[in-house]
Amino acid sequence: MNTQSGPLTPEQLETFDRDGVVVLKQFYDRAKLIEPIQRGVHQLMGLLIKKYNLSIRQSPFAPETFDEGYQEMIAVNRRYGSELYDAVKMIPAFVRFCANEAHDEILSQIRKSDVPGIAAGGYGIRIDSPHEDKFRAEWHQDYPAQLRSYDGLVFWSSLVRVTPDIGPVEFCLGSHKDGPVPVHTTHPTNPEKTGAYALYLQNAEEVVARYPQIAPTSEPGDVIVLDYQTIHRSGFNCGNRSRWSMQIRYFNYCDPIGLGYGWKGSFSAGVKLQDVHPELVVPVEQKCRAA
Repeated sequence: MNTQSGPLTPEQLETFDRDGVVVLKQFYDRAKLIEPIQRGVHQLMGLLIKKYNLSIRQSPFAPETFDEGYQEMIAVNRRYGSELYDAVKMIPAFVRFCANEAHDEILSQIRKSDVPGIAAGGYGIRIDSPHEDKFRAEWHQDYPAQLRSYDGLVFWSSLVRVTPDIGPVEFCLGSHKDGPVPVHTTHPTNPEKTGAYALYLQNAEEVVARYPQIAPTSEPGDVIVLDYQTIHRSGFNCGNRSRWSMQIRYFNYCDPIGLGYGWKGSFSAGVKLQDVHPELVVPVEQKCRAA
């Protein structure tokens, strides 16, 4: 592949290089790529409604209302939402979407590498429900939580229309240029957060204040591409519908750092960050200042 060519325009490449994030509007074919995933979610919800004999009326599938009844379902038992969360990442249409050749091409174009990889355990569908904070991702970088390669990319795309009220992702522009920030592995104010959710940037308030921030809205079919080192966080959903979003993480096999440690994964692979990058973990005795 000629790494000088690819889906991104020179202007988009310049934006990514400057900001560490770029928004590509209507990048995916909604009918061919997005709707089959929405339909799969709708079907799995129907199975769970029947399995638990829930008195929830599910309308025929429509892309705009594929998740109708979800809020009612988790109101009966939050565990039903967890069951659906684990199931949707195995929908064949979603797995095919993860391996879309356009993702290969973007990584190859940005990183000038012909050897892209998909991070095992690094793809999934988030369901951020209204007014929930336990599973909301706070300011973080993907590299410490994912590893694989230093110069990975995240492809973030929504299954619903992301408006300001349901919490668009917030990005710190240009933060990727400063590299990884050391992290605390225990959350300072919310002990319920575990694993990657518990990672907390050292001196988070001061770090984040260095950068201008954006929170772009999006539609199904859009994709936001961000650098593994770009600091970002989930927006708070104060609407009345869950925010359904897809995350696919790619890495560069040619990256010398990832190559050096054998492209190990992090939390999802059972690998401790301190075993790979002890310099990125703040000693326990150092106080964590919450933002």
